[in-house]
Amino acid sequence: MTRDRSRLRREARLARQAFASALAPAVRRGLEAAIARQVLPLIPQAAVVAGYAAQDGEPDVVPWLARRGVTIAFPRVGSQGLSFHPSPPEALAPGAFGILEPPAHLGPVAPDLVLAPLLLFDRAGRRLGRGAGLYDRTLHALRARGTVRVIGIAWDWQEVAELPQASWDERLDAVATPTRFLDFRSDARPGP
Repeated sequence: MTRDRSRLRREARLARQAFASALAPAVRRGLEAAIARQVLPLIPQAAVVAGYAAQDGEPDVVPWLARRGVTIAFPRVGSQGLSFHPSPPEALAPGAFGILEPPAHLGPVAPDLVLAPLLLFDRAGRRLGRGAGLYDRTLHALRARGTVRVIGIAWDWQEVAELPQASWDERLDAVATPTRFLDFRSDARPGP
């Protein structure tokens, strides 16, 4: 299974980079705005929103949320996994794995809503990430402490029929794409 997941990661990362680089800037901004419109109705219910600094062709919804006055906490890699720290996007600097992180002096917060980047997802709410398990460990800890909603952010084509699952994988509550909001919770009501 590890080999399958590694192959899927490699192929999905290349496909995502190729897809994003082929988009005209205005088209990409329009698709990202469409994703943000899927997520924005959920923001008033969340006191703290955890986002991410997009890279490798990931959809970037942070500018859209920031324009709406949403305070966003960004992930920072530590020995226990990820912690989320509120920070303006312009204060982010390269950290672990070359990913943009908030400054170390900013205190961590517990998010109510996590926007999670991904490589692939399926209709069971499984998410294939970069492979380090950082989001899975962090989401497990956040869910053990209280209620947190986790929404994967994706391009439409990133959905696959079924992903192999490891015992430590944490499922998504929903996925937002430019054209759909897929809610995987058992008590799901129609999305925005």
